[in-house]
Order: sequence, then C-alpha cells, then structure tokens
Amino acid sequence: MTMSEYAVSFHRTGGPEVLQYEAVVVGNPGPGEVRVRHHAIGLNFIDIYYRSGLYATPLPGALGLEAAGVVEAVGEGVTGLAVGDRVAYATGPLGAYSTARCMPADRLVPLPPEIGFDTAAALMLKGLTAHYLLRRTCHVEPGDMVLIHAAAGGVGLIACQWARALGATVIGTVSTPEKAALAAAHGCEHVLTGVSPAAQPARVRDITGGRGVRVVYDSIGRDTFMASLDCLAPLGTMVSYGNASGPVAPFEPALLAQKGSLFLTRPTLFHYVAQRADLVAASDELFARVLDGTLRINVAQRHALADCARAHEALAGRRTAGSTVLLPA
Repeated sequence: MTMSEYAVSFHRTGGPEVLQYEAVVVGNPGPGEVRVRHHAIGLNFIDIYYRSGLYATPLPGALGLEAAGVVEAVGEGVTGLAVGDRVAYATGPLGAYSTARCMPADRLVPLPPEIGFDTAAALMLKGLTAHYLLRRTCHVEPGDMVLIHAAAGGVGLIACQWARALGATVIGTVSTPEKAALAAAHGCEHVLTGVSPAAQPARVRDITGGRGVRVVYDSIGRDTFMASLDCLAPLGTMVSYGNASGPVAPFEPALLAQKGSLFLTRPTLFHYVAQRADLVAASDELFARVLDGTLRINVAQRHALADCARAHEALAGRRTAGSTVLLPA
C-alpha cells in the first residue's frame, strides 16, 4: 500500500525561500518501523541550521526532528506499539515536516492520553534538551544560581521552570519587556531585559553578590560566549548548546584556567538519548513533570505546515516566544 502525502524539502541551502511543500509517497513500514500520521510538528532552531547549511545534510534535504501523532501501520518485528497508539519523538531522523512518514520504532515513545498532540510537539525536543541540560550535563541542585540565555524561548521557558523547581535561583536574559514578563511567569527570578552581552557579567555579579553563577546555559553562541564565561563563578560550567547568533570563534583553552578553572561542554541531545533506555527514562521524567504541573508548555505560535517558511522567518527574526508548532493540513 502506498499513500500520497506531503512533506517539506529543500534542494539547496539558504533562507526560508528554499523550502518546498511537495507531494511524496509514503509506503508501508519496513522491519523495525512504524508509519506515523502526524498531528503536530515541532519547530526548532536546529531546523534553521540544517536549512541554512550550518549543519550539513545531503540534498535534497528533509527537515524536522520532532512530532506527535498516531501509529497507522506496524512493520515486521515491532513490539510494544500497535495501530492507533499515540506516540511522539524528538530525535529524528530528519523528515518530521510531513503529513505522515515511516519511523524507526525504537525512536518513538508512548504519549500519555492527558498530553495533547500540540503540547507534545512543542515539548519533546525542547523538554528533553532541558532534561539533559539540568539533570545530566550539570546536575542542578538546591541553592545553585544559574544563568539561562533566551529565557523566553522554547527551551528557556521549560528550563527556567524546571531549574526553579529543583531549587535553583534562575537568572535569564531576554530581548523585550514582553518576553521578560513571560520568563518571570515561568520561574525566572531575575530577568535581564535588553542588556548587551558586554554588560551582563556585571549585572550577574550584582545579583550573585560578586561570585557569579554555577552554570550558564547558552544557546546564543558567538555573541554571548565570552560574556557568559565572565558570568561564571570559579569552577563553574559553561554549557554552549546552540548557535543562534553564529558559531563560537576559536579560543585558547588556557582562557578557561585564567577565568577560574572553568568547565566547558558543547553537548547535543542525540548523544544523551542514543540508547533507548535513556530516551524512555528521560521522556518518562519529562512527562511526569508536565502531568504534575511542574512544567507548563507554552505553545505561542501555530502555522500550517505548508506555511513553514513564514514560521522560519519569525523564529530567525526573534519574533516568537515560547514554542511554535506546525500543523499538517
């Protein structure tokens, strides 16, 4: 059985204008696969990295790592999933920008009935990112002081809430008063609004009594990296997990010693959930925090999948807050 569906692809890298909404054929799932009918698809900054060519992918390229939907067909050898099951995923393979697709079954997790498809599509990649940042890369503990850049973004809003629930004092950076209010409503106790990177270390040290923070979570990259190092207390941890402003320029490792024997890591979600047991455990903890009210997921923008170029423009132009989801026709 084959079905005509639609998917977004790009035949050259570049701006949002390279994205094409095209008819595709989705076949039956192969061994170890299931076919998923998407109900909602997550938009993430990493999608822009692939589209622009910052992250390499073969052309013509597919986009999207995260979606939620319903299992339509099950391939040979698949256990634990059945037709009609509600599922979600966040680690690809690329191709979530589609109405339906075949997926490796071991990359899917069951979606609790209390969590809607829109919420799941906004939650999975960003929530699992917040999980590894706070629970594994630097295990946040009560009394810690943390700095979260882009605190009103999709990852930022989840991370602020979760860090606050873990007992940390959260400092966040945002670009507008509207985003400051949103961050404050989601657990950010000290919001730096429109403060230039050069001025951030002094403000952070005022808040922390001169010491600095234990950890900085920096998804901005080039524009904030050096200032972020200067926000850290001695032996602090710099977590550079994104490049929204561009890749970080090379620097001498000795700089970390000069600034207080700092730790630096450049992590990615995929390594933290490469093993299915880790993916399931992280997803279970994430869903539990949503269901117990610790995390409120802010789906602030919705676009039709066919209008994904407009969604990319808004995200790149910093005209979004919270999460954006794409909805298949």
